[in-house]
Amino acid sequence: MRYRTKAVSALRSLSHVCYRARPGLVGVVVVATLSACDLPFDLDLPTTRSLETGATGTLVAADSFEITGSYSEGNNQWLVDLQLSRPGSRHVTVTTSDIKLEAIILGNTAYFRGQQFLSAHMGTDIVSRSFVKAAGNGWWKGSAGQVPQLPDLTDGTAFRSTFLGQAATQRTDHVSVDGIDAVELSGARGDVFITAQAPYRVLRVRLKHGVVVDGIRDADLRFVNYNGDFQISAPADVIDFSNLTTLPPIYTVVSVDTSRCGSPCVVSALLKNLGGLLSAQAPSTITFTMMDTASRQVLGSCQAQVIPDVTYNATTTVMCSIDNVTAQQSNSATVTATPDNPGRG
Repeated sequence: MRYRTKAVSALRSLSHVCYRARPGLVGVVVVATLSACDLPFDLDLPTTRSLETGATGTLVAADSFEITGSYSEGNNQWLVDLQLSRPGSRHVTVTTSDIKLEAIILGNTAYFRGQQFLSAHMGTDIVSRSFVKAAGNGWWKGSAGQVPQLPDLTDGTAFRSTFLGQAATQRTDHVSVDGIDAVELSGARGDVFITAQAPYRVLRVRLKHGVVVDGIRDADLRFVNYNGDFQISAPADVIDFSNLTTLPPIYTVVSVDTSRCGSPCVVSALLKNLGGLLSAQAPSTITFTMMDTASRQVLGSCQAQVIPDVTYNATTTVMCSIDNVTAQQSNSATVTATPDNPGRG
């Protein structure tokens, strides 16, 4: 047998003591040693084969389970909470100190939520920034291929090949995992903790430092809530960036008209909606600013709300008056219009 368990070591030590004792003292030595080592309980330990078969079988047979813990990827340390419900549903939340990303995967379709993560993966141009703001903290649709699959940690057969069998070279009994009696099977890739009682479920996986499995490293993960009902379903009001009509209004300025700028100075802007009609938390606002061309000093400003909204790719016009500006000032000034699209709540 490839494992040298505590029970086997204790039994061999006992044998050596017994055979070294004088014949008249053998009974006394045996009784004393059994009492000290608690040997009868160690003899009732599950076999390693039973532990590996149970760990593999419960991962294969479980309708659902949850993995929580931490791991490293790139330069970031992540906290993870993965709920897996077979045949093909997952709900995962990963966080760092400044980023949180939540994902729901249903078959080949994935939904994401996390404004900081979206912002980090969008461009810096004004349209991309408008898309990030419009999305808010709402859900958007993406590819399931962007979500790590983690087969070596969730598929029973792959799990056995990666961590158990020939990959495990050491066994330690009576290890506590969150108060549960467990057996630790260790190898070059990591340490696997399995319940000491049937059905021998996986409780914890701890990767060895620097070892990469499924693209993650330095992982310390708990396996909990076997056969739990996670009620994973598609979210409502999902944004699809391939279909911009699913976005809240995103107005861009096509042109600014100052032909009616007198006293007062009436200005207007032609706008185009790059988004849709999905409810935003507030109407979009256009801020007109008049600036002296030479001194770059602001001479005045005004605001106008876009009401009512127009559909995707449609145009509309808003106007307002900049007060306390003379005709002479307006002749040497430049007027700009800046949109503020508040996006989803």
